[in-house]
Amino acid sequence: MPYIKQHDRKKFKNLIENATELLSGSKPGDLNYLITSIVHGYVASHGISYATYNDVIGVLECAKLELYRRKVAPYEDIKAEENGDVGHDHVDNDADDFNGFGG
Repeated sequence: MPYIKQHDRKKFKNLIENATELLSGSKPGDLNYLITSIVHGYVASHGISYATYNDVIGVLECAKLELYRRKVAPYEDIKAEENGDVGHDHVDNDADDFNGFGG
């Protein structure tokens, strides 16, 4: 999880600010390059092993899930409220085999 102690975050502050500035107006490939380079550096410093790769994949997966949970899902909720939910227009609520989707 990304919630490290405040005093531990300080060592990354300048790096994050510089990377954020460099990525301003960039393409997704630039972000991918940066993340991939950091991962390669982490693996090089921790040693090539299944455990290291497993740790890295776990971190990437959890970062993805955290982004979705904290940023994407609330955004989708706003858009569903603004534009109407999906599924209500195409579901027959009286159907016997209906399992509650769009209900």
